[in-house]
Amino acid sequence: MDIKKAVVIGSNSFFGSHLVDYLLDNTDWQVIGISRSREPAKVLLPYLYKKRRSPRFSFYQLNLNYDLPKIIKLVDQKKPEVIINFAAQSNVDHSWTNPQEWFMTNCISLVNLVNLLRERSYLKKFIQISTPEVYGPCEDLRETSNFFNPASPYGASKAAGDLFLLAMANQGGFPVSFVRASNIYGPHQQPYRIIPYSIIQLKNGSKIRLKSPQIQRDFIYIKDAVAGIYQSILKGQTGAVYHLASGSVTSILKLAKTICLRSGLKQPNQWIEIVPKIKRVKRDALYGLNFVQTKKILGWKPKISLEQGLDETISWVNESWQNLKNHPLQYIHKK
Repeated sequence: MDIKKAVVIGSNSFFGSHLVDYLLDNTDWQVIGISRSREPAKVLLPYLYKKRRSPRFSFYQLNLNYDLPKIIKLVDQKKPEVIINFAAQSNVDHSWTNPQEWFMTNCISLVNLVNLLRERSYLKKFIQISTPEVYGPCEDLRETSNFFNPASPYGASKAAGDLFLLAMANQGGFPVSFVRASNIYGPHQQPYRIIPYSIIQLKNGSKIRLKSPQIQRDFIYIKDAVAGIYQSILKGQTGAVYHLASGSVTSILKLAKTICLRSGLKQPNQWIEIVPKIKRVKRDALYGLNFVQTKKILGWKPKISLEQGLDETISWVNESWQNLKNHPLQYIHKK
């Protein structure tokens, strides 16, 4: 497949912005970014952090929920061979407050978009960035499993969108592949996420406050994850699912202790505080993704250890401290 142009929907997101950066560094493609908000500060955008804006990248502020005609007009003008969709409402806890907003973005607007794209002959590949949340708690789950058991409106809304896309692939040959990644982290991540939050708290001289210390997660470094997406663009098969994971599970408590040690603090227990949740939302205990098929089909495997990835994230916080020290450390909802 000869690729000249790619559209990244949700290009302001942590995951999406790193894919933009990867494509600009590793291909000669024209890359078109679309997001509902203006581009954030450079500290959160790897493709602008210490870099000049590439002439091969263009950005458009358009909201999938409200600007679909404009998005389709733009896509028809650019005629990309590939579209990668990161657009999503993704906060699990907040999805219980206004679930209709999560279903609007993650399902209804996705259905509307793909229903218009399905007859565009220029489109050769559509990569849907899904989530392990569609499975609910799982261990060693293979890519070929059709088991869906979501435990939140977020997971349910993503599952609904995925099932529509799968039907489109099965019945109409729509060229979609699905990518489900475990917990991604790294430089330029939003500071309310557990890893940058913890690093920033320690640098402020404050304790890491944990609400769910025993929950286990598989953390995968962002550069490994976007390399997997790139391989799914090149080699992904229609209707197939690809798992991106590190294969190494750790508890949130152990993660916090590791961050303390990598930050040079020798007594991590003194820097961690366990606090009760104000509103109890049951979190899935573990997303254990088997990625044997992904390794076989895409030739992909993770390369960066948790310790190395944490060191690179800590370095980013240190060198960006003036821009991060007053940044909000809580999730701010946007419709």
